Amino acid sequence: MYTPEFTKPRIISVSQLNYYVKSLLDNDMNLVNVFVTGEISNLTDHYRSGHIYFSLKDNSAVVRAVMFAGNARSLRFKPEEGMKVIARGRVSLYEQTGGYQIYIEDMQPDGIGALTLAYEQLKKKLEAQGIFSQEHKKPIPQFPKTVGVITSPTGAAVQDIRNIITRRFPCCDIVLAPVLVQGAGAPAQLIDAVNTFNEYDCADVIIIGRGGGSIEDLWAFNDENLAYAIYASNIPVISAVGHETDFTICDFVSDLRAPTPSAAAELAVPDRQELLDYYRSQQQYLGSLMDGRFSAVNARLSEYKTRLFRVSPEARVTELGRQLSDFERRASDAALTLHRTSSESLGKLASKLEALNPISVLSRGYAVAEKNGKIVNSIKEINADDVLDVTLKDGKIKAKVI
Repeated sequence: MYTPEFTKPRIISVSQLNYYVKSLLDNDMNLVNVFVTGEISNLTDHYRSGHIYFSLKDNSAVVRAVMFAGNARSLRFKPEEGMKVIARGRVSLYEQTGGYQIYIEDMQPDGIGALTLAYEQLKKKLEAQGIFSQEHKKPIPQFPKTVGVITSPTGAAVQDIRNIITRRFPCCDIVLAPVLVQGAGAPAQLIDAVNTFNEYDCADVIIIGRGGGSIEDLWAFNDENLAYAIYASNIPVISAVGHETDFTICDFVSDLRAPTPSAAAELAVPDRQELLDYYRSQQQYLGSLMDGRFSAVNARLSEYKTRLFRVSPEARVTELGRQLSDFERRASDAALTLHRTSSESLGKLASKLEALNPISVLSRGYAVAEKNGKIVNSIKEINADDVLDVTLKDGKIKAKVI
């Protein structure tokens, strides 16, 4: 009967076991580049080192995961507890604990784009800080002397802004800060331009923006530090990023949002022709208003003059003068009437007196004898040798009574 030789088992250490299993996992081509979808749980973000530790789970299983700082810095969004993601990485074993885990190199939100999620996360964060509040918005000056423009020097946006400002308000100066508007270096240049305008106070209002594009093209205007720079700006900022339907963080933090760069130029400066038309209409309105007021004042003055005349001494004197003139007229008429009546009466009396006038009698051949100044009416009043004064029609004689 054959009896097999007893084989002594090979005994290995825990480290050797873990190393062997790790090597198996590392060399399995199916596990070198694996995509796994799951929900984030047990999230730990080491801010100092930059590493992110968490678990991915579904309804019935859990797997440990780690994302080192080099890969974590390239994330467009911030991982959050309970977020469903699609992770790409390699499966390996952590020898010290003997647990296998996924070393994640890239990660995307499941069901929504990373940029869109990052945008919503940053918007929510800044909104909670209050930098979007209307109370922090600075008014746009009505008549700016200088407009600062932060945009690409070669894009259509700068030409549109220049043409519109020159046409609408040609007395306004334009200072261009040429910058990149997309790419890795764009946010830093945008921030530097905003800070430079404020440092040298060389503009009354700033227009920052670019033409339209995809969310990737406009991403520089969603930079968190750019939002803080615009919020801290002492100069009012008008955001003009993309088209009317495009919204960026820059739009929310700026003092005024324009749907396009052309619209931003129209909002930054007034229209010269509209101002001229307005001032002409105001001039006409003021002229009509002043004419109306002058007419009203003149009417009131006339009324006051009439009322004052009625109660003034001058009016009384005038009335008394009128009465005196009336009295004078009536007295004159009465005097003339009296004179005429008297003249007629005098004429009648004169006729009567003429008939009784001794002179008239004398003219008919009679004479009047006077003795000692008295008319002699009787012969008895005279004596012989008396001297009489005899009045004839044409003179007097002395006669002696014989």
